[in-house]
Amino acid sequence: MSVPDTAVGQPKKAATAAWIGSALEYYDFFIYGSAAALIFPEVFFDESDPATATLLSLATFGVAYAARPVGALFLGHYGDRLGRKKIMVFTLILMGVSTFLIGCLPTRDQVGTLAPVLLVLCRVLQGISAAGEQASANSMTLEHAPPHRRGFFTSFTLSGTQGGQLLATLVFIPVAALPEEQLLSWGWRVPFWMSIAVAVVGYVIRRKLEETPAFERQAAAEGVVKLPLAVLMREHWADVLRVIAGALVASVSTIFTVWALSYATSDSVGMDRSAMLWVGALANLVALGAIPLWAALSDRIGRRPVYLIGAAGSAVTMFLYLWAISTGSYPLTLVLGIVAFGVVYSAANGVWPSFYGEMFSTRVRLSGMAIGTQIGFAVAGFAVTFAAQIAGPNGDDWSAVALFTAALCVPPIVAALTARETAKVPTEQLGERASDKTAQRESVAA
Repeated sequence: MSVPDTAVGQPKKAATAAWIGSALEYYDFFIYGSAAALIFPEVFFDESDPATATLLSLATFGVAYAARPVGALFLGHYGDRLGRKKIMVFTLILMGVSTFLIGCLPTRDQVGTLAPVLLVLCRVLQGISAAGEQASANSMTLEHAPPHRRGFFTSFTLSGTQGGQLLATLVFIPVAALPEEQLLSWGWRVPFWMSIAVAVVGYVIRRKLEETPAFERQAAAEGVVKLPLAVLMREHWADVLRVIAGALVASVSTIFTVWALSYATSDSVGMDRSAMLWVGALANLVALGAIPLWAALSDRIGRRPVYLIGAAGSAVTMFLYLWAISTGSYPLTLVLGIVAFGVVYSAANGVWPSFYGEMFSTRVRLSGMAIGTQIGFAVAGFAVTFAAQIAGPNGDDWSAVALFTAALCVPPIVAALTARETAKVPTEQLGERASDKTAQRESVAA
């Protein structure tokens, strides 16, 4: 008897939709990071005090992360009640529209303090959108994936995120090379205007994707949970705390993407803007290949060991990367940037979509992933602002920032060490409480 086409094709369709959608969504999200480090201090804030302008600009980058937990509560609730597909379409449209509007905003010279207020409002909408994107895409791919390849298929969401970050960097390279007057007047707007395509492309890609079999079985057999948050806090509170702690590893990404870029191009180091953008581009290009490889390895040896390589390794390699920047050596910065972000960090980044998602049952998976990750990501977002303060009045104390980043890698290590290994657990048994002896025996036997 032949296997239906939906059983064969849906895992690939779900992974493809997750990759492309996340790439488009996070292109929008990360062009803001480049602009916050290079452009916005001069366009939206007081140029008479460059240090404060930079600090405020980096703080607006973190605002989206503060909004993400709020978005996670809302989108997680409806994702577990209405399904993964509806949230995936909604988040892409919201991100595309809010990012396009940033490109249309008036500057401080035109409307005064209203300009940064409007910027923050648009950034909040970006954060709400991002809160539901990864959790819904991860849930979609995990629940469609073959049980023995959940790590590999679910990693496509994060591979897409890296693709979006790469695209954002590549778009900003020619923009950053424009003459100063053109860059600050209209050039910086172009990457944001391009995002309107996200709303159109996202709808076309995701509207035909089928809902996951796991969600449909759950809805048909037991019905959807009326209050997913209540069930989540009652049955999975410990795993929510683990995901929050684990999500702090994203601080490595924000420090690498935003603070290190700002530091490298500051007067104290003086590296070229376009050259540093190429470091990020090449590191992300390597990450595109590394993420699925690490994820596939986790399907063989388990989620925990691969995740620990990424979390512990990042604490060391980020120290080396920031040291390389302080030397002003571009070749050294390029090599260590690729190693730190493209290779080592990709181990944790490629595994967490399956590692976190497998901690929860189908009925609260989207809520658990969204709320847990977004609270942790909120801290990671403001890690850039903290780093700017820790770096001192001249913004050049890189060793303090390196130690700060390493400290933020400790909670993810503890979370992984205390988590259950779930790589071999059947999909329908994921999220069963530790008190369930049957699930424990089957997990050990597998």
